[in-house]
Amino acid sequence: MYAHSSRILHLETNPYSGRALIQRHGNRELWVNQAPIPLSTEEMDYVFGLPYARVPHPMYGKAKIPAYDMIKTSVNIMRGCFGGCSFCSITEHEGRIIQNRSKESILNELEEIRDKVPGFTGTISDLGGPTANMYRLGCNDPKAEANCRRPSCVFPGICNKLNTDHKHTIDLYREARKVKGIKKVMIASGVRYDLAIESPEYVRELVTHHVGGYLKIAPEHTEKGPLDLMMKPGMGTYDRFKEMFEKYSEEAGKKQYLIPYFISAHPGTEDEDMLNLALWLKKNNFECDQVQNFYPSPMCNATSMYYSETNPLKRVKYKRREEVPVAKGERQRRLHKALLRYHDPDNWKMIREALINMGKKHLIGDKPHCLVPEEDIDSQTPAQRRKSGRHGANRFATKHTKGQPGFGALRQGGNKQGGNKQGSKHQGDGKPGANKNGARKPNQSSGSQGQKTQGNRSQGQTGRPQGNNSRPQGNNGKTQSQGGNRKPKRR
Repeated sequence: MYAHSSRILHLETNPYSGRALIQRHGNRELWVNQAPIPLSTEEMDYVFGLPYARVPHPMYGKAKIPAYDMIKTSVNIMRGCFGGCSFCSITEHEGRIIQNRSKESILNELEEIRDKVPGFTGTISDLGGPTANMYRLGCNDPKAEANCRRPSCVFPGICNKLNTDHKHTIDLYREARKVKGIKKVMIASGVRYDLAIESPEYVRELVTHHVGGYLKIAPEHTEKGPLDLMMKPGMGTYDRFKEMFEKYSEEAGKKQYLIPYFISAHPGTEDEDMLNLALWLKKNNFECDQVQNFYPSPMCNATSMYYSETNPLKRVKYKRREEVPVAKGERQRRLHKALLRYHDPDNWKMIREALINMGKKHLIGDKPHCLVPEEDIDSQTPAQRRKSGRHGANRFATKHTKGQPGFGALRQGGNKQGGNKQGSKHQGDGKPGANKNGARKPNQSSGSQGQKTQGNRSQGQTGRPQGNNSRPQGNNGKTQSQGGNRKPKRR
């Protein structure tokens, strides 16, 4: 019932032809109004032209407000979104039809920011909205627009009635850069790249003048199954945008980078899908510091997928429905998030266990195609990392490993009796050439800089150490019974 009602709600979002919904609850009825008529450009200009103070309420005093710092120099140029992504409820909040401000209204707000915002430096942090590049885009056929029931104008493909000409956005960007006192105009809103590739001139304008080194875009996933349930385009579209972005960045003489956003544990995503995404990230040298783990939020189609495990994008019948796999358990959700952060050593143990259970043990190791190493590097000694020396496969402790994690218990009691502290300078660190008690052989040179000694050394000499106190303690690799260093305990 929940999946069916969610489907009906999203099919009735057209403000011109959508119907009111009634649902009975006991002896009462729940009434859902029709979607409101979109605001005209004149009405949008009136709302945004009101005399806003553009500073926090005086009750906050001098308190630092992060939300204010983020938006104090940004300008909202439109409302609404026709993307229809399953995990987003912007369409339900602001409408599917784009409501635009006039260019004059937007330029006036830029001047107000310049004059009213304390500490303004000349940089506009954003010129966008729910999506950066839907300004003045919409249906070419008013009759079709008034009767359309599609939840998205761009999925599974861009509607042939949709106007994708970005000329109004390009003109707005150019006029904004001419405003006196405005030094830089950034675009921080997410770019809908499947629309952007329809207008190469827009991509050139964006890349040349409005990217500050990094541009955020949201492919959300790499696999077709999850992308279809998200109502997002395939990775082929991302690849075409990436080519254009790199081409125009090179022409502008700039080194700029795309920052892709991904979602883990979205309904319809299985372990295999997340593994393929992680392999794609590694292949393309991406390491995600911040990732988004899906959580159900009100009015989203993905929320009804999560709770009902049913696909509401297709017709739902009592005995016939398309089931959707959902990552609900804490362990599986943690695993999906861990795969997005495959490079974090804290996640390697969980990923290794999952790969073994999935029959993907060949992805564990040090080879280029492997996702995670076989052992945690941080828990290994230098010799173990090199896989060299007698102790290459076992943990051991010397004086030089005092600061390494995990060796506290091994060192307890190591120096309880008096020993020759000077001689302990020569205890080995697991490198080849160490004798049985861990000291380097006396006659062995350690390189052009010579062997580290406690005594004096002849200037420029790189061979055997000089001085009475420089000889390592021990007798031909045997531990001295008195006066020498005690052999470290091993477990």
